[in-house]
Amino acid sequence: MDFDAAARRAKELHAEIDRHDHLYYVEDSPVISDTAYDALRQELERIEELFPVLATPDSPTMRVGAEPRSSLPGVDHLMPMLSLDSTTEPEAALEFDARLRKILEKETIQYTAEPKFDGLSVELVFRDGVLASASTRGNGTTGEDVTPNLRTIKSVPLRLRGRGLPALVSIRGETLMTLAGFRELNRRMTERGEGVFANPRNAAAGSLRQLDSRITASRPLAFYAYEIMTAEGAGLPASHSEELALLGGWGFLVDAHWQKCPGIGEAIRFHSNLAEARDSLPFEIDGVVIQVDSRRDRAAAGMKTRSPRWALALKFQPRREITTVEEIAVQVGRTGKLTPVALLRPVDVGGVTVSRATLHNAGEVARKDIRRGDMVRIERAGDVIPAVVERVPSGPAGEKRREKPFSMPSTCPVCGSAVEEEGANHYCTGGISCPMQLKRGMEHFASRDALDIEGLGEKNVELLVDHGLISDFADLFRLTRENLLGLERFADKSAENLLAAIEASKRKPLDKFIFALGIRNVGEHVARILAAKFGSIDRLAAATMDELTAVRDIGPEVAGSVSGFFGEERNMRVIREMSALGVVPAPPDSPAGPRPFEGRTFVFTGTLEKLTRAEAKRIVQDLGGGVSSSVGKNTGCVVAGADPGSKYDKAVKLGLDILTEDEFLRLAGRK
Repeated sequence: MDFDAAARRAKELHAEIDRHDHLYYVEDSPVISDTAYDALRQELERIEELFPVLATPDSPTMRVGAEPRSSLPGVDHLMPMLSLDSTTEPEAALEFDARLRKILEKETIQYTAEPKFDGLSVELVFRDGVLASASTRGNGTTGEDVTPNLRTIKSVPLRLRGRGLPALVSIRGETLMTLAGFRELNRRMTERGEGVFANPRNAAAGSLRQLDSRITASRPLAFYAYEIMTAEGAGLPASHSEELALLGGWGFLVDAHWQKCPGIGEAIRFHSNLAEARDSLPFEIDGVVIQVDSRRDRAAAGMKTRSPRWALALKFQPRREITTVEEIAVQVGRTGKLTPVALLRPVDVGGVTVSRATLHNAGEVARKDIRRGDMVRIERAGDVIPAVVERVPSGPAGEKRREKPFSMPSTCPVCGSAVEEEGANHYCTGGISCPMQLKRGMEHFASRDALDIEGLGEKNVELLVDHGLISDFADLFRLTRENLLGLERFADKSAENLLAAIEASKRKPLDKFIFALGIRNVGEHVARILAAKFGSIDRLAAATMDELTAVRDIGPEVAGSVSGFFGEERNMRVIREMSALGVVPAPPDSPAGPRPFEGRTFVFTGTLEKLTRAEAKRIVQDLGGGVSSSVGKNTGCVVAGADPGSKYDKAVKLGLDILTEDEFLRLAGRK
């Protein structure tokens, strides 16, 4: 194919692919199969590989994303992106209308009312009909350049449609994530053990502000246009309703849920109706924008410093406590435990937006009879992940339409290994061959309370595992400077620092090493007991069930976990390899001096000023005592910090010894 023929065919493919993108993402009416669409794209990609000059900025191939950028540069908006005055009270909307009628000297004003999207406001600039730049709202005057990321959103036209286009035009709209896309993204992230987004707005903002536009391209984003901010070389429409029609004609996705309102009463009724229908919309909205339809009237009404006088956001009252289970996903933890998690329609609970809640285990799901699509009541305490309290019945008709009961998968959703049921819980049998268990296990292995390997947090663990540099704990000690410098997050200094931290971890105390292995049911306290009793990893690995259960505070369940772990040949292989690589945990020191807390149980309540809870717990354990989270008759002592809670009241009622933090430190010989 010569250049002229390639150029003609590329132009044809541009138009054809753009047409199908518009039909699919804007009009929701595709006319060809995915396979046929992919064939068109692949043909265009081949042409652009042969003739790179044909890969123009408006080419559909620009939507796949580019190499990561180091930062998001700033960009000045062509026109200020103003905010809106807002209220949740219809009475305030009546006052807004009264002020405008007085300014405009009119008996009634025609408004438009439309959904107030709960997404991220963006300005798009088109020069000669071609997308030139895109930026977030920022401070209203200057935003962040997200042009490469916006190009990846299929509902954004890379070239405007029609004739008589402005030479320069600035479009304002909203980037958002549909609820279906949000559920699917959070499901995937939950199953991978990643932190999920609290709500679709956060998901959209986080996706759009990525330095790596390929990540944006993988996210289910949409762009809805709603305002022409400025235009050169063409007149602006006389009204907002005409403006919306023009935006649709240019190829933008324009939401259909808007209405002309001959007076403020009709606009308030529109708000009320939309509040009832909001749960049926494909995206989140948080209210209604009421604005004067006529541009001439808008100009007469004028502006305030940060907002127009001619528009008002009449917001909805926030949802609270009761919401819908959009999906039940299964998360794989560090030990392979599978936990069902309810992915919720975002709801405000005590000022915090909640979008997921734990369902604990399959038995709990069955007992509460929670299914996809159910309305549920949730609760949240402190920073703990919210929990589903109960299902809220939806009436006879709703009960008949309920989904099938939830059941745990028979294979791991991450690695496909068989799932085994142990008591109330289900576990993936893949061990560290399961990428999720390996990643979470490696994070635990390197955590502060384990081997304390600084620089080996979640992102670097993901990087090392995903690049195939780590497949078990022993591989960590095989890493070289050359391995690390080949990764995007590492330079000379960061590579040296990580390797130094790994080297220093080879002689950490035995109890730290035992805890780092991530043996089920073996926390810090049990690890210290095992280290003190057996003195080396080899002796612990050789211990029988009888020898383990003979140790104080080690019951059959813990003993079974320890015996089972060291009974696995692959675990022993990794331990032998670590030993050959110089990992030799330091044996525990013999207790020096008296152990005054021997046999005593301590409970801490309130805020400690000089110690963290972990430090206080270690002091008690070093001196032979134990720490409990609840107060009972057998509690030896309660240490009360600032603002103690119900544990303090119960201790007073039981007549227990109560110490201040300073008194505790003196008793422990630390002051």
